[in-house]
Formats: sequence, structure tokens, C-alpha cells
Amino acid sequence: MLSGVDVVHVRTVLGDCADQLAVLGKIMPGSYEGRVDADEMVQDEISQLVDGQKQLENKFEQLMSRKQDLRGGKRSSLQKLVDTDRDIQNVGADLKNSTHVFGRSLKQSPLTSDNIGKIQEDRAFLERVVVHTLSDVTHTGHFDPLVDAVRSEKERKARLQETILKEEEGRKRVKLLQKRLVDVKKEKEQEIQERNEMIAHLKDQLQEMKAKTNMEGKYIKKCADVTVAQTQKKCILGERKMKTETEALRHKVDDETRVNTEIESFLRTHQKILEHKLEYWSERYETDVENKQLELKVLEDAEKKDLARIAELKKLYEEYEQVVVEDRIEKEKTRRKAQQEDIELKAAVKIQSWFRGVMVRRGLGPYGKKKKKGKKGKKSGKKKKK
Repeated sequence: MLSGVDVVHVRTVLGDCADQLAVLGKIMPGSYEGRVDADEMVQDEISQLVDGQKQLENKFEQLMSRKQDLRGGKRSSLQKLVDTDRDIQNVGADLKNSTHVFGRSLKQSPLTSDNIGKIQEDRAFLERVVVHTLSDVTHTGHFDPLVDAVRSEKERKARLQETILKEEEGRKRVKLLQKRLVDVKKEKEQEIQERNEMIAHLKDQLQEMKAKTNMEGKYIKKCADVTVAQTQKKCILGERKMKTETEALRHKVDDETRVNTEIESFLRTHQKILEHKLEYWSERYETDVENKQLELKVLEDAEKKDLARIAELKKLYEEYEQVVVEDRIEKEKTRRKAQQEDIELKAAVKIQSWFRGVMVRRGLGPYGKKKKKGKKGKKSGKKKKK
């Protein structure tokens, strides 16, 4: 609980803060776009972000160097090493959040109406907290609403960070599942292709078997006819037998030729289908490779532009900083020179005053006694002799 004097002081500060926030809410415009000093405001904000980022990086490097120094130490430095690791984790988290905020700030202009609206909401929230805290300090001497507001805001930010982490994990998992789905799809397509080839092979064998069966049936039937003819006309059909056998062999050759032609036609057709498939997949592969290379080039160009922009802003910031330092040095020299001239003037005045006083007291120079002329001068000379 605060004392009476502290309560008065806190009430004064909180009241002043609430009044300033209320006035700021009334005078703040809906958007800064189109103003003359808009670019300067953006540059100031980017400079602040860059300074914060540099401070966190320097702190992280100091902690890492300190950790390297502690590793070679004695057992007594184990506790310090543990504390340093904990500090490194905290600074790393802060650096990650700062990098995220810096990237988001570079992508989005802080002068749009959405950002101004967010600022107005934050200002209204802070004004409410200050007003509640002022009321509680006035009546009870405590500032519990301020503590509760800070605690709730930390919890909200923690929940938001947890949601962001869950979303990132979900995206990674979706990407992994998509990759697995593509692999499974490729495997199934390969398996389907192999089965289609097997089906085509089995169809070829079936056609061959059918042709062979038909040929065997015809041959057996003709052999039976020939045997019956030979039994009936054994003596008179010898020559006809030879002709029949020749005709049978000619039919067999024709059948073999037809089967061979059909097989060749089927193989050519299948070969053309496979060539079309090969050409299609080759073109698709080249198209996908060109698209991915184009996307990679676009991303690289964007990264180069961002790096060039950051370097340019950094150089501009260093130039401004150099100008400010030189201006301060010049002002300091001017001030010291004026101070030195003032001191010398005062010293000269003091010396002149002292010298005039000495001349007046001793009657020197224009301040000496004037001598009388004629007799008066002689009488005065005699009196001095007596």
C-alpha cells in the first residue's frame, strides 16, 4: 500500500498521463498517408527497429562469447554457464520476435488507416487501464488494476504466440503429408503402368494360344479328311494327296504370315503409345523444372532487393548519425570558444580595474597632482626645504 505522499505523486502522474492520452485520441488523424513528413516518420520508425535489432544482436554475441569463456573454466563456473544458457535462450526468443516484427514492418506501411486504428485501440486500452488505476489509487492506495492489466496482456500475448507456433507446426505437417501423398501417387502410377504392361503381355499370349488352337484344329480336321480320302481312294488319289498337303502347307504359311503381321502391328501400336507417354512426361518434366526455376529466380531477386534496401537504409542512417555527431562537436567547440572569450574579457576588465585603482591611489599618470607655476611653486619649494 502506498503512503499519502506517494499516493498524491502517483495520482498526479496518472492524471497527467490520462489527460495526454485523451488529448492524443482527439487530435490523432485517421491516416498519415499523403502528408509531407510521412517518409520521415517511416524512416524514424525503421531506424528505431534497426537500433533495437542491433542491440539484441550485440547482446546475443556477448552472451555467446561469455559462454565460450566459461566452458574452459572450473567447476565453480557451472552455475554461471547455466545462467548464461538461460539468458541466451531468452535473448534468442526476443531476437526471433524482433526479426518477425521487423519483417512485418518492412512489408506493411505504418501510416495506413489499419495501423492507425490499431494504435487508437492500444491508446484507448492504456487510457482505460490508467483511469482504473488512478481510481483505485485514489480510493484504496493500491494499483491492482495496472498489475492485472499487465498480467492479462502477457497471458494474451503468450496465447497468441502459442497459436502461432501451433499454426507453424500444422503447416509443416501439411507440407510433409503433401510430400508423402506425392510419393504414394508416384508409386501407384508406377504400379498401374506395370500392371497394364502385364495385361498387354497376357493378351498377346492369349491371342497366340487362340491362333495355335485354331491352327491345330484345322490341321487335325484336314488330316482326318485326308485319311478318309486315302482310305476311300487310296489308289487313285495319290497325286491329289500331294496337292492337298501342298495346299495345307500353303495355308499354314499364310496363317503364320498373318499372325506375324498382326503381332508386328500390335507391337508398333504399343510402341507408339509408349513413345507418346514418354514425350508427354518429358515435356511435363521440362515445364515443371522451368516453372520452379522461374519461381526460384523471382524469390532470389526479391531477396536481393530487400538486402539492397536494408543496406541503403543502414548507409543512410550512418550518414545521418555522422552529420549529427559533427554538428554536436562544432556546437561544443563554439560554446567553449565563447566561454573562453567571456573569461578572457572578464579577466581583462579586472586587470584594467586593478591597474586604474593602483594609478589613482599612487597618483600616477593622468591621476597625479598638477604642479603650480611661478612664485607659488617657489614658496612651496622653500617650505619643503624648511
